[in-house]
Amino acid sequence: MSKRIYVGGLPFSANDEQLNALFSAHGSVTSAKVITDKFSGQSRGFGFVEMSDDAEALSAIEKLNGSDMEGRKLTVNEARPMEARDGGRGGKSGGGGFGRW
Repeated sequence: MSKRIYVGGLPFSANDEQLNALFSAHGSVTSAKVITDKFSGQSRGFGFVEMSDDAEALSAIEKLNGSDMEGRKLTVNEARPMEARDGGRGGKSGGGGFGRW
């Protein structure tokens, strides 16, 4: 079973290939993806890596967490499932305040 790893604190210049190379030194990487802004295409400073071997993944987490990449301290841990979102409305009913003269 593959293990998904969260990598935070990435330099904004980082790309998928660099992330893959960083983790490949510690085992077999299934995929590596730097998350980018959908409008500008610039890195958002974090990404995800999947490694096929759980023992290699745990070793990579241990060795890379707190390490340095281009002057930035990396946060590396096991990825958690994404939490449900409310659609960005913040639970407000909207309305825009009509009739408040």
